Amino acid sequence: MKISTKGRYGLTIMIALAKKYGDGPISLKSIAREHDLSEHYLEQLIAPLRNAGLVRSVRGAYGGYMLTRTPEEITAGDVIRVLEGPISPVEGIEEEAPAKKALWMRIRDAVKDVLDTTTLYDLAQHDEEDDQEAYMFYI
Repeated sequence: MKISTKGRYGLTIMIALAKKYGDGPISLKSIAREHDLSEHYLEQLIAPLRNAGLVRSVRGAYGGYMLTRTPEEITAGDVIRVLEGPISPVEGIEEEAPAKKALWMRIRDAVKDVLDTTTLYDLAQHDEEDDQEAYMFYI
């Protein structure tokens, strides 16, 4: 399973909104600027997120977007499913031989478990320096 830029940038939007949760609406322009992304592309991604009820828009000079629920209540899986569709490592699992079908289903279930247990709060609290330490090799 490969997450496209739709899913990756959609998560970027949602993490940015989670980090500013409770601060009022956040403009897509500010998110685009902060992450060096196309504002136009983010506008295309926010519509399905709004239609799915994950974000709401606020009009006006100080308008923007806000999460409809707390960051603890929205998972990465919620966002990915809206933007990418169903989570599946391969197409046509049903037609596979039993052994391969079982493998694909285990992979699918493992990915779903990670996405469905990782909240926007978890992602917003993640310290980027922690990643560096996790992959540091000492000789």
